[in-house]
Amino acid sequence: MTDTDEVEIPEVNYVSGSGLPVRGNDIDTDQIIPARFMKVVTFDGLGEFAFFDQRFTEDDDLKDHPFNEDRFQDSSVMVVNSNFGCGSSREHAPQALMRWGIDAVIGESFAEIFAGNCLALGIPTVTADSETIQSLQDWVDANPDGELEIDIEAEQVRYDDTTIDVTVDDAQRKALVEGVWDTTALMKSNAGAVQETAAELPYVSDATANGSGSESSSNAD
Repeated sequence: MTDTDEVEIPEVNYVSGSGLPVRGNDIDTDQIIPARFMKVVTFDGLGEFAFFDQRFTEDDDLKDHPFNEDRFQDSSVMVVNSNFGCGSSREHAPQALMRWGIDAVIGESFAEIFAGNCLALGIPTVTADSETIQSLQDWVDANPDGELEIDIEAEQVRYDDTTIDVTVDDAQRKALVEGVWDTTALMKSNAGAVQETAAELPYVSDATANGSGSESSSNAD
């Protein structure tokens, strides 16, 4: 990539889609994606394993879970309760949700690392109080084809004839609205500046600054 190459990061101002209610507090990342499915080279295909142990018995029979219901198969906005995404910091959890088809999550509260991992994928995690969330889950359950509209900048969610105020973390809102949520892409688009800065640091070798330090380190033994 040359210095003139630009990486376009889409701004996330607005997300819409039908809802999917996943009820329960303290749903951790091991429930979202069991550890045995993390032995993969890439994240491709993780979506089919989202909530796997909550969806299937040991004999692969279907359990009662919204991810198994036909009426929610095209849903893209998940509505959850408190402390969603707690537990380990595995980034596979939001990766699995995104690859299942989730574009945004509305909930009472989120584990901080999980919310950060969602942001890295451009997935908003917006919050509201318990009563508001439960009412929204009930509406989604009764209206599986109903549209949810999330306005990130205005911090509002609209559905039916109702508008509710939600909270979006200030840093998350800024990153999404300004299109600076993908830090890896930002570093790639500023590769020249990164190399120039690295070259001025006395503790960074020339090879490392130019991105070719792996060979020398591998021969260090």
